[in-house]
Amino acid sequence: MDMLWSGWGDPAKAAPLPDAVTGLLRDLLGVTPREEGPASLEAIEVPGSALTEKAREALREAVAAEDGLREDAESRIRHTRGKSTPDLLRIRAGEVDDIPAAVVLPGSHDEVLAVLRACAAHGLAAVPFGGGTSVVGGLRPEGERPFVALDLRRLDQLLAVDEVSRTATLQPGLRGPRCEALLNARGFTLGHFPQSFEWASVGGFAAARSSGQASSGYGRFDEMVLALTVATPEGTLETGRAPRSAAGPDLRQLILGSEGALGVITAVTVRIRPLPVKRVYEGWRFASFEAGTAALRRLAQDGPRPTVLRLSDETETFVGLAQPDAIGSSDAPQPAGCMAITGYEGTEQETAARRAAAREVLLACGGEYIGEEPGDRWEHGRYNAPYLRDALLDAGAFAETLETAGFWSTLPELYRAVREALTGALTAAGTPPLVMCHISHTYENGASLYFTVVSAQGEDPVAHWEPVKRAANDAILAAGGTISHHHGVGTDHRDWYTREIGPLGVRMLQAVKAEVDPSGVLSPGVLVPVR
Repeated sequence: MDMLWSGWGDPAKAAPLPDAVTGLLRDLLGVTPREEGPASLEAIEVPGSALTEKAREALREAVAAEDGLREDAESRIRHTRGKSTPDLLRIRAGEVDDIPAAVVLPGSHDEVLAVLRACAAHGLAAVPFGGGTSVVGGLRPEGERPFVALDLRRLDQLLAVDEVSRTATLQPGLRGPRCEALLNARGFTLGHFPQSFEWASVGGFAAARSSGQASSGYGRFDEMVLALTVATPEGTLETGRAPRSAAGPDLRQLILGSEGALGVITAVTVRIRPLPVKRVYEGWRFASFEAGTAALRRLAQDGPRPTVLRLSDETETFVGLAQPDAIGSSDAPQPAGCMAITGYEGTEQETAARRAAAREVLLACGGEYIGEEPGDRWEHGRYNAPYLRDALLDAGAFAETLETAGFWSTLPELYRAVREALTGALTAAGTPPLVMCHISHTYENGASLYFTVVSAQGEDPVAHWEPVKRAANDAILAAGGTISHHHGVGTDHRDWYTREIGPLGVRMLQAVKAEVDPSGVLSPGVLVPVR
């Protein structure tokens, strides 16, 4: 099933905001419904395909499937941009000025190579498309060159499982649920559950250095990757002959996070874990975000590590976003202070032991145990926040997220700086916001901060957001944070990424791109500035 073209996920799961939330938005933020609703799919005027007849013929020869090249309006609309709030607002308004010229669906590594060669020969760009869940402009190339969306959905197999080494080789078009189901049937789990899990693909996980909600226990996706097969316009790159190696710089790390700009990932070998026997999630209350952060640091540095470890600040806890399914529900009052969610997975014995040991640490840090119900609510609604965003847009609100990460010592200043940047810029624009934040990924040396901001949309919501986003990005870099922890760079963050890595770093990436992609076929302007 395809994702909703003008929003997130399965349309059957969409639900309007509760009346209490709509009233709060109106009274607190001045949100009013927009006069015009979203455009219909049929009403969108789509320009004709920019493919020449020779390019069309070359692409048809590159893929074996009869419908491997699609130029119809609906296919192209469904592959236009990603799922950031500006992306959705533009597509809802019927704006398709950056629509792909065609959608190509290869069925093998060799067909991906053939498509890239055809694009190079005929002056086309190619943008890899997995689940279409990018929120950083990763599916929106720059420049005037026509481009094709390289949809990898047909590369969706579990190629191999090595039960002795506990590894699995996966194709990039596997989406999260099917990947997990295939591994579960063999008694294993990948343990990667990002908020986009239901729709994002394995190739996207690798290309964006994804981080899942159980990263405290299972690690980030880039930590799971052992080997990669990559198609480039100049040929095939194979990386990873052993779990670790001292044979020069690790080229796996160059491809991980490259977002399609340096090649198209066609196979990923990952480490897998035995399927847990027991899963349990629970809620904790802390008097302040500062106190809760200190408790998370204790667990991250000294153990024991829960599999899931999250902390919402006071505002997010009050609104109820720590448990998305509880928002607007009178039977789930939110506690004062800050809500933390901890989760434990494994055998019955190890789960119980880690849970008991972590409880001692959390109590010693001033935490108050509030039972399993908050954890169960979080687990039930863990993938639902993007649907809530769609409902907010429908109600006339602007809702967007951004994330960063920093060291424990700099985290308080990073949190303050980004909150103030968002609040100040939106208030100055006449739309005072609600700014919420949580810690969702922790490390021995630091953690991530994930912000959600809600405000009135303004007359032109996309233009309204642009200076706010710039202010937040500037604040992140000024406070010592990274411009992205797990959403990636795309085109939206590229100019701040270049500041983060510096001129020499930019030239190094451009040199690599020039070697593997001399014609500039792969995702122009994504991650790497065009020379």
